[in-house]
Amino acid sequence: MLIHRAAMEDHENLTLAPYGIRSSASQGRLHPEPEAQDRTCFQRDRARVLHTTAFRRLEYKTQVFVNSEGDYYRTRLTHTLEVAQLGRSMARSLGANEDLVEAICLAHDLGHPPFGHAGERVLQRLMAAHGNFDHNRQTLRIVTTLEERYENFRGLNLTWEMREGLVKHETEYDQADAGEYNPELRASLEAQIANVADELAYTAHDLDDGLRAGLLQPAALSGQALWEKVRAAIRWDGRDLTDLNRHRMIRRLIGVQIQDLVETTEGALLRSGASSPLHIQQLSTNVVDWSAPMQAMQTELKSHLREELFQHHRVARMAEKAARFIAEMFEVFTKSPNQLPGELSSAIAQHGLERAVCDYIAGMTDRFALEEYARLFDPHTRP
Repeated sequence: MLIHRAAMEDHENLTLAPYGIRSSASQGRLHPEPEAQDRTCFQRDRARVLHTTAFRRLEYKTQVFVNSEGDYYRTRLTHTLEVAQLGRSMARSLGANEDLVEAICLAHDLGHPPFGHAGERVLQRLMAAHGNFDHNRQTLRIVTTLEERYENFRGLNLTWEMREGLVKHETEYDQADAGEYNPELRASLEAQIANVADELAYTAHDLDDGLRAGLLQPAALSGQALWEKVRAAIRWDGRDLTDLNRHRMIRRLIGVQIQDLVETTEGALLRSGASSPLHIQQLSTNVVDWSAPMQAMQTELKSHLREELFQHHRVARMAEKAARFIAEMFEVFTKSPNQLPGELSSAIAQHGLERAVCDYIAGMTDRFALEEYARLFDPHTRP
């Protein structure tokens, strides 16, 4: 039995909450094109993201530990996949559009430069006088301009709802700049779910990777409310953090936060009386959030991660090296653009030298950035 797009859209009408975004009600694409008959517009957005060069590059971009640190730490790609899984699970519970949530989650980090937040900070400084740099805006730039896969338009020609969700991506580390995407409206329910899925994933999995690497010690976490809540839930005595106990702790850590978020959000939705997607965006506050007690516990844990993981000398040293690599490459390329690959000449003419260099560096993987740095500065490396 074939299930066509019309049947999928009918299924959405039957199963989504009144405030979930229907693909049949999408505001459409920037460049009109016939929609597929075998999938909804948001399913098509998801597929387009998955097939991009930018998505594949995430495999070799830093989450916390650079790729050379080991094979089992999160990369920007595995983080993205985990965010998408969490987002889809929460969307299903809340009656939101799972396909749109998943598509936003899969695309949300496409604009991240190499070496994680250290790479972003240095590009922000270098581009301060040239239009600035922000990985959310860079993500939008990738999906609207930089990816070249279609003969009739630049970018991926994603739906309005998808693009709006990307520019309104906001977490503790990301600040939204909606620009021309209805800045007076807050993010859609689907985009809000993607935001919290990102925040939940990086907190839990940074903790997991820090423990695996030995940079975080279980004894130092003793007494923290969220850690103790999870430890008690799995009935672990806290003495020997085996791999199995670590997996159990992280799994339950995610589970208790999802349960709290879904219950808290359900209450907020009921109190809001929201009857449409637009109504959600017109509210004075986000509806997708954790309870106050859970937020307090999360703040305590995040503070510990900042102090003990991100300030650890192994992480700090790599961050400083990354900043130096990127700053020195940026200086060489802007002062001597003839050292840039020849295919960037059209980008320089169209976007300006600094922006073209920024796009080039932001698109690099950690590995390629290190190789390019060696080609520029190591006399023993072939250009």
